[in-house]
Amino acid sequence: MTRSADRAQVASLIAERLGSLEEGRSLDPTELARAIAGSDEKRWRLLMPAIREVAVSLAATGAAVILRKGKAVDPSDFKGVYRIARAANERVET
Repeated sequence: MTRSADRAQVASLIAERLGSLEEGRSLDPTELARAIAGSDEKRWRLLMPAIREVAVSLAATGAAVILRKGKAVDPSDFKGVYRIARAANERVET
């Protein structure tokens, strides 16, 4: 899979999952990677940079929120473990 195909598939999956997410819930990036690549850790770990890029891009446009320890963080300046949440009153287009 090419990098642009990774991003397109990741963007589609994140939009789908965010669109159906219950209020107050968030997405685990590793679960997204496993949904695309399966349980082979070597394969799904390769998707993690694409997932982060798409999540940051969605957060920068206001369509999503990056969470660390349950709190929203600046999408352009965060490190470590994070989760992805739908922005308040926002529906993500697929």
